Amino acid sequence: MFKRRLTIEDFFLIAVNLIPLAGVWLYNWDARQVFLVYCMETVIIGVINVIKMACVTLFVRSRDVWENNGGTSMQSGWLFIFFFIFHYGFFVFIQTQIFFAVSGMHPGGNLLTSYTAIPKMLNADGRLLLLIFIAWYTMQNVFGFFSSGLYKTISMGRLLFEPYMRIVVQQFVVILGSIFLNFNAGKLFILVFIVVKIFFELFINFNRMLELAEKRARMKKEREEKNN
Repeated sequence: MFKRRLTIEDFFLIAVNLIPLAGVWLYNWDARQVFLVYCMETVIIGVINVIKMACVTLFVRSRDVWENNGGTSMQSGWLFIFFFIFHYGFFVFIQTQIFFAVSGMHPGGNLLTSYTAIPKMLNADGRLLLLIFIAWYTMQNVFGFFSSGLYKTISMGRLLFEPYMRIVVQQFVVILGSIFLNFNAGKLFILVFIVVKIFFELFINFNRMLELAEKRARMKKEREEKNN
């Protein structure tokens, strides 16, 4: 479950996450802006995952195994994509609403217009950090997913659940940290948050956890078929 060695990609990850830390502590960036960008990180990860799923569907295989209530069937890759957009979108909605409520940073307006107003809440530092995150996650997925050839073998089921393991812990800490913004302790908590985030990203092998989950599911299915 734990990584035994760090890769070049891991060192880039450390550098990317140290940028907002240095910005807040050394260049007086607004900690509220940094937390807002980390909140939007969930959206970036989701959009990139949709692109990955679409590429697998278009260029590798149009159908894959869909598991439901213990049964399996072959379904279009677009079904996986639409399900992910709906389910992940609902997750993002709940997460952002909690963040806005506890941080006091609600953009205003109704549920639809409030999200379009988020970019206007970012100052120059926030927009720069957002662009850095977009560039990092795009580069990470190009080299880690397409260049390695993983897109040829990965299942749509694994792609469907891959983002959740990383963002659940991450966004829990973001929401917790947003509470501290109301007590003017954002600068201190951004240090705690980034240390915790780097630890989980570097030393918890999420891919290995997913592989083991898939293996257990296959073994369970094989046992059930054998018993029947």
